[in-house]
Amino acid sequence: MSDSMPYAHRLVGKVAVITGGASGIGRAMCERFAAEGAKVAVADLDQAGGTALAEAIDGMFVEVDVTSAAAVEDLYRAVAERFGGIDICCNNAGISPPDDDSILDTGIEAWQRVQEVNLTSVYLCCKFGIPHLLSRGGGSVINTASFVAVMGAATSQISYTASKGGVLAMSRELGVQFARQGVRVNALCPGPVNTPLLQELFAKDPERAARRLVHIPMGRFGEASEIAAAAAFLASDDASFMTASTFLVDGGISGAYVTPL
Repeated sequence: MSDSMPYAHRLVGKVAVITGGASGIGRAMCERFAAEGAKVAVADLDQAGGTALAEAIDGMFVEVDVTSAAAVEDLYRAVAERFGGIDICCNNAGISPPDDDSILDTGIEAWQRVQEVNLTSVYLCCKFGIPHLLSRGGGSVINTASFVAVMGAATSQISYTASKGGVLAMSRELGVQFARQGVRVNALCPGPVNTPLLQELFAKDPERAARRLVHIPMGRFGEASEIAAAAAFLASDDASFMTASTFLVDGGISGAYVTPL
């Protein structure tokens, strides 16, 4: 990233690990954090995309299965060895597969797979990432939850919704537990964001996607760069008095009763 980027350099000297970093919101986080001066580790299963991104932002790529305890532990060890420590953990990896639907239709295998990727991975990343932050005297953990963690939907993705509720509760607890040791933990809760996941939903079921859009007061989906900007704030000292928070970036959807015509 060039110094000419119109961003504050709030993350100079910081080291960030971003899971799910090769695409979507995670990619935007990697680009934004690098633009603000951080050294960024792109953690993902996508070797080609992750490697190209890491080269573009002068970071490092680590191929990792975030559902594997050993792989996650190795991830943080490798980053700390490369950059001398870790200050920021963005636990962002997640999936929303089509077989996660109504509870009446979602099988146990689909349920468990989503829980593993969306919730267990956050547990593992916090378990193995937070000690590195503690060794630096503090840092910031940003767990990607969702606005669905605070709302209900008739067009359900039951395991996704439950997993994000778990991320929200876990983030709150960790934020309280580690507050006096200098580690802030916040749950970033995006609304519907224009990412490949959402575009896939549009292509597969335009009516279902349109039902989402009508509930957003701003009348549009968010952009990954907007979520990344919120994450950069939470990672920075500008958010120094924020921990255990539910940080909603959702175009007003969670505050809406009816929306403008």
